[in-house]
Amino acid sequence: MTTAQIHSDCSSSMLPRHVKDDVEPIHLLGFNIARKPKWLQFVLLSGAIFVLYVGYGYMQELIFKLPGMKPFGWTLTLIQFLIYSSCGYAECLVWHNTRRMIPWRIYGVIAFFTVATMGLSNASVGYLNYPTQVIFKCCKLIPVLIGGILIQGKRYGWIDISAAILMSLGIIMFTLADNKVSPNFDSRGYIMISGALLADAVIGNIQEKNMKKYGGSSNEVVLYSYGIGSAFIFSYVILSGEIFTAIPFFFENAWKTFGYALIFSFLGYLGVNVVLTHIKVFGALVAVTVTTLRKALTIILSFLLFSKPFTIEYVYAGSVVMLAIYLNLYSKNKTSWDNMIRRLVARAMGYHDVSVARKDPMLV
Repeated sequence: MTTAQIHSDCSSSMLPRHVKDDVEPIHLLGFNIARKPKWLQFVLLSGAIFVLYVGYGYMQELIFKLPGMKPFGWTLTLIQFLIYSSCGYAECLVWHNTRRMIPWRIYGVIAFFTVATMGLSNASVGYLNYPTQVIFKCCKLIPVLIGGILIQGKRYGWIDISAAILMSLGIIMFTLADNKVSPNFDSRGYIMISGALLADAVIGNIQEKNMKKYGGSSNEVVLYSYGIGSAFIFSYVILSGEIFTAIPFFFENAWKTFGYALIFSFLGYLGVNVVLTHIKVFGALVAVTVTTLRKALTIILSFLLFSKPFTIEYVYAGSVVMLAIYLNLYSKNKTSWDNMIRRLVARAMGYHDVSVARKDPMLV
């Protein structure tokens, strides 16, 4: 063996275990953090989710606090779609993934429902307390469950059904609390956010079905669904006449309209990518825990930063919704969660061998 070979072997053996040439990249806002320790990856990704989405929520509520902004939710959505589709195109170029796999007609349907969910969601902020909108958006399971049954013929167990019932109860409690304390209660906001959730359920099921069938990538779906959606929204704001009143309003308050809209849209796009990375690295359970805490923080900050009435019933309703979210997570991870619970109980009871603990009828 030569001196060079010995030096090379010694050098490679002295490298930390997490530093390898073949480590799969983990991108966070353009930086590869794959070589960082796991705990630091978690801190960086979770911190990015909190910063990006708290900022997203703050900008969304702030822009609708502008006097006269309420009627222009669709114009804001048009700006958001143009930015999302531009970012999606840029990512496709970077990753050399510009080939379209999913048929145009499918993208037409996906784009229509994407427009509906994001447009109605944005427009609803002008008519709802922002915390109420966040709570409604936490309850996607209800329409997703219905859409899964109708579109894909799926069957769901009693745990999923129970979670959906709890979510429905939480929404009812939050709506009643809102009606009780809000001086400007407007049913149009609830109709809009409910329509957004229904459209979101359809999108999820159609995307899942066709990405599996045709092998389309997430970047491709973002590019074409938001690109076609931009054309749909542009047609709508022209035909409805909204664009003709929105343009003078936006240019009159250029920084507070275009500026806020750009920041809001970029934060949203980056946030989606960070959440997907978090799921890939740490799994859905950890990611949902982080995003749920983020939503709780968003609601708290909304009450602190923007003046609005408060009642303890909001807390009760939010707790019911949170319980439903984790019940739904349990149904998706029942086997692994049951094993984890058995291990924890076994340790608490003094068992050192989990196989022995499994024989205990109290732990089965």
